[in-house]
Amino acid sequence: METAVAVIRDGQAVASTGVIGWLTPDAVLAALGRRYESTASPRDLTFFFPCGTGDAIGIPGMDHVAKKGLMRRVVSGSYINPKHPQTGQRPALMELIQNDLVEAYSWPIGASMHWLREVARRSPGYLTTVGLGTYIDPRHGGGKFTEQAADDLVELIDFRGQEYLFYPSWPLDVGIIRASSADDAGNLSFEDQPLTSSALALALAVKASGGTVIAQVAKIVPRGSRRVHDVRIPGALVDHVVLAPDEMVGTDVRDDPGYLRSVPQVAQSLPRLPFGPGKIIARRVAQEVRTGEAAIFGFGASSDAVLAMAEDGAFDENGCDDYIFTTEHGSFGGAVMSGWQFSANYSPEALLDGVYQFDFIDGGGCPFAALAFAQLDGAGNVNVSRFGAANPGAGGFIDIAHNAKRLVFAGTLTTGGLDVDTSDGTLRIRREGKVSKFVDQVDHITYRVADGVRDRGQQALVVTERAVFDLTPEGLQLIEIAPGIDVQRDVLSHIDFAVSVSDQLVTWDASLLRP
Repeated sequence: METAVAVIRDGQAVASTGVIGWLTPDAVLAALGRRYESTASPRDLTFFFPCGTGDAIGIPGMDHVAKKGLMRRVVSGSYINPKHPQTGQRPALMELIQNDLVEAYSWPIGASMHWLREVARRSPGYLTTVGLGTYIDPRHGGGKFTEQAADDLVELIDFRGQEYLFYPSWPLDVGIIRASSADDAGNLSFEDQPLTSSALALALAVKASGGTVIAQVAKIVPRGSRRVHDVRIPGALVDHVVLAPDEMVGTDVRDDPGYLRSVPQVAQSLPRLPFGPGKIIARRVAQEVRTGEAAIFGFGASSDAVLAMAEDGAFDENGCDDYIFTTEHGSFGGAVMSGWQFSANYSPEALLDGVYQFDFIDGGGCPFAALAFAQLDGAGNVNVSRFGAANPGAGGFIDIAHNAKRLVFAGTLTTGGLDVDTSDGTLRIRREGKVSKFVDQVDHITYRVADGVRDRGQQALVVTERAVFDLTPEGLQLIEIAPGIDVQRDVLSHIDFAVSVSDQLVTWDASLLRP
């Protein structure tokens, strides 16, 4: 382990795979952190994480290298932000960001994945219209998350009369990836990993840059012992193999074959959602999901819809086979999981690499998308990337939202202590949240929903625990409420901008509120 990380030199650019706890080369990142603590070297590294790497709890991931002096700059497709359940501390990397101790940039995951392809083929950079007008647009910050982040890593350019965002290529000196097994030639397979994510793209980009690839694996197998179709990364792309046999596969997952293949009666293997506002929202979002239509779910409240469907009987008698569920990380079929197990579907049927998954997303492969939201404003902008003390970045949100036809944004109307009661079949707000999520102006523009509705014919609903809104070209309209909810007292008074009320306002069936 220490021998592998000894190749990293001061000032280099280091890239690593990882999707929360999945596919995270935690042992190698930990060794790099230990090397710096003991020798004060290497210094001033640039880290590139296509996706948030590690959970900052049992699998620290990027937190291992979040040390002032070791990390000069970080570019990531998402950041891990929740407080540690035991210590109450924010992740170490978030502490650096919030205290302006590092040059921090947040890129959409779609851009971070496709950018790797451009580095790998030594092109000038990645060109896209996805993200225009959002926080990654230089006119709105260019993805800079700290004051120290002074360089413009994203440019606004005109090409043939059309505006584009351009992400210039720069070399990656070291790549740290994770696989299941390697042979003595360095050929890698992923038989125990539910995702492959950016592993191949990252290795190709690093080798095209003349760099070094370090692969963490759980076991060494004889050369020629695996079918050629099982070897996803050839040894020609791998310089060092590190053996770490005792690493967790994902957060709270050591060995569960349900993440690797289809299993019978999948609903019986899934966790149940605790009752509360989130479960009410999940049930209402589930009503928008159609059989036979590729449906993509984002991290947070929206992904709970699949577990609600399973609990409420939609998957009985192999009903799960009627749905096509996916996330931005490439797993297809089965059930989208929530919480720290999000990204890897349970009982999947197929798997795409991360770069190809964003080809699928950007090519319109997911007509329906359910996404969480943190803020929504009167201009029809939605924010999930930066709010309050949270700086999670966009993840796959921008690419997903930009390219879907039907959008559902899921979240509570207010946050910060919200408590509800449904014991009599109606919804009563026992304690209102301290913070309204329907604001006059969002803190960060993650996606311009109104533009998509007006200019590209998108349909967009906003689902909360007490009301549903239709985002129309004329603005937000209240179209549904839960039984027991007073429109003025419980809904409109907590919104900082004008909302119209449909003259055909629907009251939910009480079954959405059952515990």
